[in-house]
Amino acid sequence: PDAPEVGEEDAARRLRPLLRRAREANAHLHVDMESLDTLDATSDLVFDLLAEPEFRTGPSTGVVLQAYLRESPERLERILEWAAAGGRESPITVRLVKGAYWDHEVVEARAHGWPTPVFEDRAECDRNFEALTDRLLEARGLVRTAVASHNMRSVAHAIVANRAQGGGDGDLELQVLRGLGDDLGHALAALGLRVRAYCPVGDLVSGMAYLVRRLLENTANDSFLADRASGAALEKLLAAP
Repeated sequence: PDAPEVGEEDAARRLRPLLRRAREANAHLHVDMESLDTLDATSDLVFDLLAEPEFRTGPSTGVVLQAYLRESPERLERILEWAAAGGRESPITVRLVKGAYWDHEVVEARAHGWPTPVFEDRAECDRNFEALTDRLLEARGLVRTAVASHNMRSVAHAIVANRAQGGGDGDLELQVLRGLGDDLGHALAALGLRVRAYCPVGDLVSGMAYLVRRLLENTANDSFLADRASGAALEKLLAAP
């Protein structure tokens, strides 16, 4: 944004009532992250609001970390530094995702001759996702971890890493998209794991844009769901990136 401080002030006026309502209802409020050009403004807004005395005791709140961003490890460290210094009674939840704006970020960067801010190789992104999972679980006293993926390897890694660190299955939340990850979600829940099905609700135009991004993400040639649907061997699906 050309004037992020103006957008932040306007967004803060809109977000404060939502935080208050979530606290009154004892609900969790999660703030999503979108393309890189609004990421800093969104992050600053959320952390500034949560540091206000009014919201230090609640509600339960979360942010998103996008593993396809090359700078995501540094972003995570900033989140952990904020959490360590923030003094909130309820730790924030960090929802770890791969990221849904890959095409936009690549096209935007190439159009301006900028370095590409996202990993262009799926394996690099998957390795980073696992490293971020490990770091989040190590910081379980500061943040709560939610791993959002339909990739069985990524999910299995999170479960094993959590147990290896001495965590209980209830310490880790696994998230799937309603309509795309139903089978995986049901299977994980049947194992006694903590699963949340993510189902966005909103106006039709925004919903169609969201649907298109999901279709692009999950039907790409290197998509895990595409591999699974094509009957790829289990050894391939669970292979280390």
